[in-house]
Amino acid sequence: MATKLFMGNLSWDVTDEVLQEAVARYGRTISARVMTDRDTGRSRGFGFVEVEDADAQNVISGLNGQSLMGRPLTVNLAREREPRSGGDRGGYGGGRSGGGRRY
Repeated sequence: MATKLFMGNLSWDVTDEVLQEAVARYGRTISARVMTDRDTGRSRGFGFVEVEDADAQNVISGLNGQSLMGRPLTVNLAREREPRSGGDRGGYGGGRSGGGRRY
């Protein structure tokens, strides 16, 4: 089984490969992904890494607070994404009243 870890405070220059190499020193890495902005392609400054369950605590202990490319990392267990709300807005127009233009 695998454990997903959150990797925060990443330098804008950290790539998936750099992240994977850093984590591999502390445990078996299954995957590593730096999250990017969908419009610009630029790093959002955080990512996620999947490691073997047995290695998760070792990775957290080894990397949390350590510097990677000049920035101290924040490493902890990833939380499940909370469902997005917004069902009350209807999806069309974000709650505007009036329903359209008036001439």
